[in-house]
Amino acid sequence: MPEIPFVDTSEAIPLTILLSLAPPDGTTRYVDQVTAAAPPQVSFRFFSWREALFGRYDAFHVHWPEFLIRDGHPARRMARLALFRLLLARLRLRGAALVRTLHNLHPHEPGDAFEQRSLERCDRHTDLFIRLNAATPLEGKTGVTILHGHYRGRYRGVEGLAFEPGRILYFGLIKPYKGVERLLEVFRGMSDADLRLRVVGKPSGSLRELVEGQCRDDPRITARLEFVPDDVLAQEVCGAELVVLPYREMHNSGAILVALSLDRPVLVPRSPSNAMLAAEVGPGWINMFEGELTSDILRDCLARVRDTPRAARPRLEGRDWSVVGDLHYKAYRTAIALRRQEAACPA
Repeated sequence: MPEIPFVDTSEAIPLTILLSLAPPDGTTRYVDQVTAAAPPQVSFRFFSWREALFGRYDAFHVHWPEFLIRDGHPARRMARLALFRLLLARLRLRGAALVRTLHNLHPHEPGDAFEQRSLERCDRHTDLFIRLNAATPLEGKTGVTILHGHYRGRYRGVEGLAFEPGRILYFGLIKPYKGVERLLEVFRGMSDADLRLRVVGKPSGSLRELVEGQCRDDPRITARLEFVPDDVLAQEVCGAELVVLPYREMHNSGAILVALSLDRPVLVPRSPSNAMLAAEVGPGWINMFEGELTSDILRDCLARVRDTPRAARPRLEGRDWSVVGDLHYKAYRTAIALRRQEAACPA
């Protein structure tokens, strides 16, 4: 199904939007950028089950709906499933629109059949889908595209910082699907004494012990295994000659936009969305690999980064958060119009 046009928003109408996210905390999280860039006619509320079930709002904007359902305790999880179904019914009863941003093609860590049925029910109730790139399929869905914003101007104190030759960086949450174990294995297999690998981010499960063990065994590998403040993250990124994000699958990534916003080249898996982004930002900034990461791929990428001319900065026009905020307002207005239209003419 092709994208639909936005409704006319020349008349400014105030809206109250409930987000499925925690409130902003002053960092560069997605919720911070979306809310800060919204036009003044949009006011946001942030998720609690009480607010979702009893609050007054014009639209509910859900990101990663699986996180509303998941809980490690079976009884609490069943309660969340019941509350989620009740919420969907409440939205229809009150005439509030449901908007969903498609961050991924599917959850990175799949749930069971109960969760899958709940997500399918959520999709059936959704009035408007927002995709972050044109590679996200919209088969059978009513949707629009709003590109993920860049992070230029969000970091302070990095002007003039120079990268360290031979320094390779992975940053972000360290989870199994992100391929950090493979990066460590590949790097350990490289005898280049002038290379260093830096790993920055909070690990899950046994990955902390794995990374710490690799750091002990190879002095070229260092790590900071925790969430780091934005200013520290920016310094880590700017100090790297190459950022490597060796995900087993990549569709949308805020991390790649952080690196590009700080003018650092990246190595990422080939995917339709990464190919589109590579064409957008210009030659030399996004390097892609097929299949599994290998030492030859990593070494060849470093050579290309050093020897291939590229523009002073990647092109990120059209990704200003002011544009993103305005388009979200238009998306909310469009979803509300669709909800009212369906309510007036039920199938």
